[in-house]
Amino acid sequence: MKDLHGIIFAYRQSPDLRELAQKRNACSIPYGGRYRLVDFALSNLVNAGVDDVGIIVHTSYQSLLDHVGSGKDWDLSRKHGGLRILPPFSFSGKHQSGHYRGRMDALAGVYSYLQNIRQDYVLLTTGDLAANLPIAEIFAQHLSSGADITAVCAPVSQADPRMTNYFTLDGEGRVTDIAVNPPAHNGDASLETYILSKSLLLSLVDQCAAHDVASFSQGVLLSTRGRVDLRAYRFDGYAARVLSVAGYFQRSMELLDPTVRASLFNPDRPVKTKDQSNPSTYYGPDARSVNSLISDGCVIEGTVENSILSRGVRVEKGARVENCILMQRTTIQQGAVLRYAITDKNVRVCQSRMLMGHGTYPLVIAKNEIV
Repeated sequence: MKDLHGIIFAYRQSPDLRELAQKRNACSIPYGGRYRLVDFALSNLVNAGVDDVGIIVHTSYQSLLDHVGSGKDWDLSRKHGGLRILPPFSFSGKHQSGHYRGRMDALAGVYSYLQNIRQDYVLLTTGDLAANLPIAEIFAQHLSSGADITAVCAPVSQADPRMTNYFTLDGEGRVTDIAVNPPAHNGDASLETYILSKSLLLSLVDQCAAHDVASFSQGVLLSTRGRVDLRAYRFDGYAARVLSVAGYFQRSMELLDPTVRASLFNPDRPVKTKDQSNPSTYYGPDARSVNSLISDGCVIEGTVENSILSRGVRVEKGARVENCILMQRTTIQQGAVLRYAITDKNVRVCQSRMLMGHGTYPLVIAKNEIV
C-alpha cells in the first residue's frame, strides 16, 4: 500500500499506570508475555503494506527505542522511508509544561516531517492500543466512501468512558454526534485511529496552531462537525487500550481466553515483535502450569496458575504464582507465594515471602526491586 503513511502517537504519560510507566511510556509496556503494546500498531501498518511509519515520542522513550530499534523486525529498516522516531526537538520550550498537551500539539511539533510525507493519505493511531486492525480494508472503505476522515470505532468497549470518545452513527456510517469523555458509555467507542488526506491534516494542524488548540477531539472532531464528512469503520474484533494499572491487569488476564487470543493474534495478520532468540522454557519434574501463557526462556519448577510470564522468568521449586503478570527476568524464589500481582523487569521475590493484591487493585512491584 504505497499511498498511506502511518503516524503512531507514543508520547503519552499516564499517572494511572503508576510504577509501570515510571521508566517507560505506555506504548512500550510489555503485554501478553512476548509483546509490547506498540507491536500491534506497527504490525497493523506493516500487514497492510505501509512502508513509511513515524513514531512521535516525547519523554521516557529509551525503552521504546531499545525495543523497536531500526524497525528491522517489522521490515521497516530502509534507506529511504521506513521507520522514523520523531522526538520533540522543534517543540522544546513552546509551553511552560514542556510536554505535548494533546495530539495537535504533537503533530505541530513534527510539522516539517508531515510536510515531507510522500503519500497522499495518513493514518493516525495510538501506540497503546492492542487490536489487530484490518488497515487495508479500512483504507479501502475510506477511499470508496469519499469521506474526509474515517474514524475506527468499536461497538463494545471496556475502556473507561471518562478517557474515551464516543460516536453516534446513522445508517450509512456517518458520525452524527460525538461525546468526548462522557461519564458513561454513549455510542460506539473511538479506537483513536483515523485516516485522512495529507493536505487536510496539514490544514487542520495549521488551524489548531493558530488558535492554540492542542486536543484532537476539540480541534478536529468537534470544531469541524458539519463541515467535514466524518465517517466510521466499525471494528468487531477484540480491542483493548491500556490506561491504568487495573485496566492493564484486566486486559492482560483476558488473553487467557482462547477466543480473545484468536481475535488478537489472527494468523492472516501476524503480530510481529523484537526477536530475542530465547531457548525453550524448562519445566522441572515437580512443575505445574495451569491456564497460563509462558514465554520462551523461562524456568518453571514451582506452580503457575492463571498467569502470564514474559521471557526469562524463573519460578523456583515450591513457589506459587497465581493470577499474576511477571515481566522479563523476574525470579520467584523457593517457597514464595504471589497472587494478583504485577512484577516489572528484573524483580526478585525472596524465599518464603507472601505477596497478595486483588483483581481490582493488583499489587505492582517496580523494576529492579528486591522484596
